[in-house]
Amino acid sequence: MADHGGGNNHAIASERLNMAFAAMHWSKGALAMEFQDRMLKCVDCGTDFVFTAGEQLFFHDKQFRNEPKRCKACKSKRVSVLGPTPSRQNFQGHAKVETHGVCSQCGKETTVPFRPTQGRPIFCRDCFRERRHAATA
Repeated sequence: MADHGGGNNHAIASERLNMAFAAMHWSKGALAMEFQDRMLKCVDCGTDFVFTAGEQLFFHDKQFRNEPKRCKACKSKRVSVLGPTPSRQNFQGHAKVETHGVCSQCGKETTVPFRPTQGRPIFCRDCFRERRHAATA
């Protein structure tokens, strides 16, 4: 096991524990998965790093679709420069949009959380609620 920065015994013990968990099999044949450590190449620095069996199990359990792209050192450096990833509400990488406009029903100035499509009406909060209530009644 490679120790990339820190010489931390806790990290080594944690990695061993992850490998032990990854070797477990689910009972009754419902799911028999065994993960093995894999070597990946960091997209930033080009060095090889271990994608541990435990990390693979974690990714599988969380239904992550992509493997890690960066070694731990480069990931830490990236987070320190860019800050942590955005919250789930903006998980697609789109910035929150607020557009000022005039309500198509009452004429009151309002703000909507999207960019209106040309020709489509926009409604203030009150008119939107009124229309939604009328549609469900």
